[in-house]
Amino acid sequence: MRETHRSDILFALFAVLLAYIAFRVRTVLMLVYLSALFAVVLAPAIDVVRRVRIGSWRPGRGLSILLLILFVAGLLTLFFVFFVPPIYRDAQALAENWPQKMADLTARIRTLPLMGNFSLGGLQTFTNRLAGTAFDLFRNVAGGVLGVFTWIIITSYFILDGERAFYWTLSMFPQAQRDRLERTMVRAEQRMRHWLLGQLILMMALGTTSLLVFGLMDLKYYYALAVFTGIANIIPIVGPLTAGTVVCVVALVDSPAKFLGVLAFFLIYQQVETALLTPRVMKSTVNLPPLAVIIALSLGGALAGVIGAMVAVPTAALCAVLIDEYLVKKDAKVAPVG
Repeated sequence: MRETHRSDILFALFAVLLAYIAFRVRTVLMLVYLSALFAVVLAPAIDVVRRVRIGSWRPGRGLSILLLILFVAGLLTLFFVFFVPPIYRDAQALAENWPQKMADLTARIRTLPLMGNFSLGGLQTFTNRLAGTAFDLFRNVAGGVLGVFTWIIITSYFILDGERAFYWTLSMFPQAQRDRLERTMVRAEQRMRHWLLGQLILMMALGTTSLLVFGLMDLKYYYALAVFTGIANIIPIVGPLTAGTVVCVVALVDSPAKFLGVLAFFLIYQQVETALLTPRVMKSTVNLPPLAVIIALSLGGALAGVIGAMVAVPTAALCAVLIDEYLVKKDAKVAPVG
């Protein structure tokens, strides 16, 4: 009996130590989990690349990953090569003529209703804050470049060696439970893969809507801004905030009315996407109830910020499969009321 108590105490201490270590390295663990998740959802794309044949040769898994990375990097390079230089030239011209531009903007704003006493100082303060917000966001993104490369490397290794890691993890469970757990995890994998499809639909929806709205507003570089807005939508919270800040800065320099229009568009669209589009799209792709999607996004954002919100829906799909398999009593009969 004394040996049993000693073992229980040692196990409890070991569990507390593991929990403490996990808390200290929670950022790394979240990065590893994010890598494993994307390895799961990107596996079909890797399989598509592997089906390409040139004679009797076809690329292996490692080369397929490299080709997919180069393809995405090439698209991003084309975007920056064609769209960034003209924006940069206009930014230089704006910096040279900033005082005159600010005076013109002030004069335009004073023509609006109830804005006859608008001061240049207030506009400059607001613009500086808005530009500072954009700079801080870009600085945070630039600071996370190393993390992005680390994520790409870990994701690649998960794709290459994920199957062996999966069966190694299964070996820790009793033999009688392995087959059932394997089947459950395969079902969860299929549902989690559909999350990326839903996310792509949301990105296309925002990008297309932005293209139409920015085009109707005759916003400068509306095509580039719409593409950037759609791509940024893959990152919850930070992505739309960054895109909205950049577009608002461009619109403010062009016209106060366009700035108000862009601001109203982002405010309205984010409400519609959060309350209507995201729950419905994820229900169709991941097969989760809208209420579960909203709760998952809220909990993920509160627990782990941006990354937590990003992995919230596929994690909810994984939990739903596990709960359905191990907790839901399918044979239980509910007694009729009355």
